[in-house]
Amino acid sequence: MPVIEEIAKVSFERVGFHSHIKGLGLDENGKAKFIADGMVGQTKAREAAGIAVKLIKKGKLAGKGILLVGPTGSGKTAIAMGIAKELGEDVPFVQISGSEIYSAEIKKTEFLKQALRRAIGVRISEERRVYEGLVEKVDIKMTRHPFNPYAEIPESAVITLKTKEETKTLRADRNIAYQLLELGIREGDVIQIDADSGRISRIGVAKGEEDLFTYRKVEIPSGRVLKVKEFTYTVSLHDLDLVNARAGGIFGLLFGGGLEITDEVRERVDETVKQWVEEGKAVLVPGVLFIDECHMLDIEAFSFLARAMESELAPILILATNRGKTRIRGTDLESPHGIPIDMLDRLLIINTSPYNKEEIREIVKIRAKEEGIEISEEAIEYLAELGEKTSLRYAVQLLAPASIIASGKVEKEHIEKAKELFADVRRSIEYVEKLEGMLQ
Repeated sequence: MPVIEEIAKVSFERVGFHSHIKGLGLDENGKAKFIADGMVGQTKAREAAGIAVKLIKKGKLAGKGILLVGPTGSGKTAIAMGIAKELGEDVPFVQISGSEIYSAEIKKTEFLKQALRRAIGVRISEERRVYEGLVEKVDIKMTRHPFNPYAEIPESAVITLKTKEETKTLRADRNIAYQLLELGIREGDVIQIDADSGRISRIGVAKGEEDLFTYRKVEIPSGRVLKVKEFTYTVSLHDLDLVNARAGGIFGLLFGGGLEITDEVRERVDETVKQWVEEGKAVLVPGVLFIDECHMLDIEAFSFLARAMESELAPILILATNRGKTRIRGTDLESPHGIPIDMLDRLLIINTSPYNKEEIREIVKIRAKEEGIEISEEAIEYLAELGEKTSLRYAVQLLAPASIIASGKVEKEHIEKAKELFADVRRSIEYVEKLEGMLQ
């Protein structure tokens, strides 16, 4: 469908910090494994989230949501993403912060409308020409970000696909390179690439390949690399809104991001999607809208979300906060977690707890492997001790600077050097307080 190809050409994917999360890591009885699907620890919270997933699948969470409460760096975002992965591999997951709605470009309610519609997918299947095979080699060329000289983005990619009968090397553009990074595609994966739009789907991992995150094991494809197969796309309602609102040309698609989309456009898109569903051309895929720092939302935003949750086209709403009793923004009233009581009554509350040393050690191992950093056991143990004394995020953040210092395998001495150069929050506060004391 042309509309899908148009979206694929102008969409830019973001590489996420939680790219290693593949599910909640539960066994067939709903019990949390210590390490599974990229998740570590937080067994009670993950088991509670597993029950919530079952409620969602049975349609018993309609009009309700989930609230994750715990300290910073305790895995709230990871659990929210795990819930989305358990609902389906292509289920949309949209993450925003409570402070993001206060934008000068668009109204708060318009921002929330767009976020809600980005979290509702439309799965469309049709016969397409696809490249399919085992990833034998993947090489992504990076370049400086055009607007941020301190960041790198993918520029192009070279990928070698292999079937039982043929091997083919493909040169790909930035769109495909972004997807390779965002999906975490690596050697040993079996993938499909749409020949026309460039959209990538991971089928699984070839049998016999080592796999840390237990992807589905599949056989190496047979036949030619380029073939005609049924290919499935999942685009969001917001993507379709954009295409219909800016149908005047590609210039509007690329540079018209600040404009509001009218309710008439949304109604037209909804009617078209409903027609596709009735004709069997598409399937609606309600996703997850995750709002971190939800205590930053004001009374108007909470009122809008409460009403939106009752809509027939509503995603699963997951809120997260690290606050106790605090003032509801926009009022003089105090409430648990800064959320109005009538909204709290709609939410299942799941608590997360700080990670211990053993859990931090395993998370550091996972992140090092995900970021392609070779690190010694002694360095991992030192980071685990450091994370327990400071925070998980500080320990994980030292990985990248230490790898630059090491220019190879990261040892304990490289972590210590990175620690000297980059302070944790506690040392930073002590440093400033010491300076203030000297000036008094």
